[in-house]
Amino acid sequence: MIGTEVTELIQGYAVAKTGELAESDLMHTVFPHPTLSEMLHESVLAAYGKAIHF
Repeated sequence: MIGTEVTELIQGYAVAKTGELAESDLMHTVFPHPTLSEMLHESVLAAYGKAIHF
């Protein structure tokens, strides 16, 4: 990954991977707003038709 603030995206992924979180865990996790890591949350919600932001 390359780009501005990519470390924030890596951090979100690392937390999910290290904690062995399932999609349902991520759907119930509070993410700070507005941040790039919130994109991880939105992508999981969107995959299940429950996106908050369109």
